[in-house]
Amino acid sequence: MLDLRRERLTRYIEPLREGGSLPALAEASDGFKYAVKWHGGGHGPKALIAELIGGEIARAAGLRVPELVLLDTDEQFGRTEPDPEVQDLLKSSRGLNLGLHFLSGTLTLDPYVNPVSTDEASAIVWVDALITNVDRTVRNTNMLVWHSSETWLIDHGASLFFHHSWSKSPHEAAVSPFPYIKDHALLRKAERLDEANIRLRSIITPSLITGITDAIPDEWLVRDDISISPSELREAYRSFLTIRLDNSDRFTDEAIQTRKNIMR
Repeated sequence: MLDLRRERLTRYIEPLREGGSLPALAEASDGFKYAVKWHGGGHGPKALIAELIGGEIARAAGLRVPELVLLDTDEQFGRTEPDPEVQDLLKSSRGLNLGLHFLSGTLTLDPYVNPVSTDEASAIVWVDALITNVDRTVRNTNMLVWHSSETWLIDHGASLFFHHSWSKSPHEAAVSPFPYIKDHALLRKAERLDEANIRLRSIITPSLITGITDAIPDEWLVRDDISISPSELREAYRSFLTIRLDNSDRFTDEAIQTRKNIMR
């Protein structure tokens, strides 16, 4: 099973208001700063689960992702924050949250300006199609440039959108293509999608997926909106990703054809 570090949040620094669920910059007991995602935010623990799964699959694929750390929050944390909206969020997020190691001095990646190799672009597009990430667009790339040229991926909370609605079974959602790939910021640069599909299928294995889904904290798997147990919900994530992996030719072909269409 994936072994994530666990720390305690000690100092609230400031809200990161560009995020939809009001993430924050905070310091933890290890002395490092983190961009914190709260389980009491707009999409609740689902966004944290998507962040964990998407980030760790991308990391396994050899892409740069800030370290993900489990962060405990007690009732004293952030009490001096004057904003009532933030106070309400912190109260509803007591317990276990998720942090991304804060990368100081980064810039937002511009796909038209910052160089990204065709191999890296193809891997990023393929991973985003696997996890159904709808939020890697030109308008909001969720990619950073660090140390002048390194591409770092952040914010996978909009991935796995099947878990926002159970009108489709995980199996039905898993075998579908991913038409939203047309909006991907790096699709034009993704010239080696076939090669990425072959290479990454040998890395992102069912056993890797099981290890990542087993790392989801039990408290994030409690849902009030559906009648499903935490163990069944964990299995649904594992099943969705495994079936989608088995059918990767579908979303790869979709991305290749879509790229051909936009390059004409």
